[in-house]
Amino acid sequence: MPLDPLLIELLACPQDKGPLFYFEDEDILYNPRLKRVYKIVDSIPVMLIDEAVAVDDAEDRRLVAKAEAGGAQETGKPAETTGG
Repeated sequence: MPLDPLLIELLACPQDKGPLFYFEDEDILYNPRLKRVYKIVDSIPVMLIDEAVAVDDAEDRRLVAKAEAGGAQETGKPAETTGG
């Protein structure tokens, strides 16, 4: 189940307070600055620094490339709306 758009807008890294990439299909939030993954368990982001998982350079490149290709949503930004 995807995260609520308002929650995505509000989430930030608990350590550096910066935005994260939300990968809905992988149930993770990723901080590319610190190379850390925060897991999402039962639609609840586990935003504890001690629970974050460090990733290696190869996984960092994969996640950043996927995000740049449109495979992730950045947190801290208002949800895009349609209509007008």
